[in-house]
Amino acid sequence: MAGETVTRAHLSEAVYQEVGLSRNESAELVESVLNEISDALVRGEVVKLSSFGSFSVRQKGQRIGRNPKTGEEVPILPRKVLVFRASHVLKNRINGTSTSSG
Repeated sequence: MAGETVTRAHLSEAVYQEVGLSRNESAELVESVLNEISDALVRGEVVKLSSFGSFSVRQKGQRIGRNPKTGEEVPILPRKVLVFRASHVLKNRINGTSTSSG
């Protein structure tokens, strides 16, 4: 898959172009939104963005894994993982299919 990576700078520039805030205000706005999303996830909340998808944190329990190089069994400690589920609208857009709702 070839393509560009979208960065904070790209998002800030897009806000600057579309909304008309100054470049500094656009960067602050993007930073504020990303911080709010991060803080909500740290608090264990689900973040739902309409027509985009939802982010949530899931707890995974301890399990036994295997070192692929040596075959040795090793414990994998319990941890939290970030989960993203794309909305149907986003999935359809990625696949180039249209939806009747808008």
